[in-house]
Amino acid sequence: MKKTLKIVVIVGILLSLLFVLKYFRDANASEIIDYETEKPFYTSIVKEVVATGKLNPEDEIELKPQVSGIIDKILVEEGDIVKRGDLIARIRVVPNEQAVISANSRINSARLSYNNSKTLFERSKKLFEKGVISKQDFENSELSMEQSKEVLTQAQNDYKIIKKGTLTGGSTANTNILAQIAGTILEIPVREGDQVIESNNFNAGTTIATVADMTIMIFEGQVDETEVSKIEEGSEIKVVLGALEEEEFKAKLTFVAPKGIEQAGAVQFVIKANVNIPENVNVRAGYSANAIMETGNKENILCIKESLLQFNRITDKPFVEIKQQDGTYKTKNVKIGISDGINVEILEGVTENDEIKVWNIVTDDANIFDDERGEDETADDMTD
Repeated sequence: MKKTLKIVVIVGILLSLLFVLKYFRDANASEIIDYETEKPFYTSIVKEVVATGKLNPEDEIELKPQVSGIIDKILVEEGDIVKRGDLIARIRVVPNEQAVISANSRINSARLSYNNSKTLFERSKKLFEKGVISKQDFENSELSMEQSKEVLTQAQNDYKIIKKGTLTGGSTANTNILAQIAGTILEIPVREGDQVIESNNFNAGTTIATVADMTIMIFEGQVDETEVSKIEEGSEIKVVLGALEEEEFKAKLTFVAPKGIEQAGAVQFVIKANVNIPENVNVRAGYSANAIMETGNKENILCIKESLLQFNRITDKPFVEIKQQDGTYKTKNVKIGISDGINVEILEGVTENDEIKVWNIVTDDANIFDDERGEDETADDMTD
């Protein structure tokens, strides 16, 4: 029994020794990864901020009615060019029955008062001519008659306004919707027969049409809070319109909002810029656009690709690995400057003759593993 146990132990030791020898042999035989290197170079870097937004007319107004009623006639169509004062639409007033009855009652009361005052005036006139009453009493009766006449006229005017919405029915009538600026009809959200509500202190009113001056266009967009401190009002920028095959237009930044708006956890600041649109270019309101604003520019500076940088997990400071003469790599802290997202300026730590390790390469083992996994998946699919 003891002899058998001894044999088992010896066999176990020999197998363990063979496993260790095989492990070290495989480890020494594994291929050493030969990293690629890149050298620093001199180039120019232009740092830009891109803001997304839209192209809108600077002058855009909504035409709203001064009386409630029904759209009787629309005289223009979307896209028409109008001048200031042109007739856009007419409104037919649908009077409230109670208001009409009340106005008619006021007319009757005012007429009775006027007739009575007129009778008293004629009597006072005869008495004054005979010298029975004084001149002051005569003038008082005349004043009372004139006041009663004025009240009657006002009551009649109120009745006409309630009944028809206007007194004269001319071009300045409240039932006529006129263009307040020269421009293009962008939108007519109502149709003939639609009911509209007047604009007052308690109600914005129904929009009859939207008119805009398309000769003066502005860019309206948003910039992230991390970039807003790098732009200034009055600076020259570029506006790119995707709808016009990425055509660029010169623009001038005119407004940067003093207060940000929180959207999806990020604070955005509204910006506006006047865009120079050539007369031969046809643009439309609401085009999507990107504003490109230059925030930094350096020429002929020492740079490396930003992908070569590594960062210390504790201090978060950048460093690179520089190849030595014996083939090893030495870590070197660097001081970086301006970056455009592809290349980054090197201020300290690297010379133009240094060979910098390309550390984030894909190894052949990873590719082999992916290929084997792809073959296994294909085999499984065929089996299914």
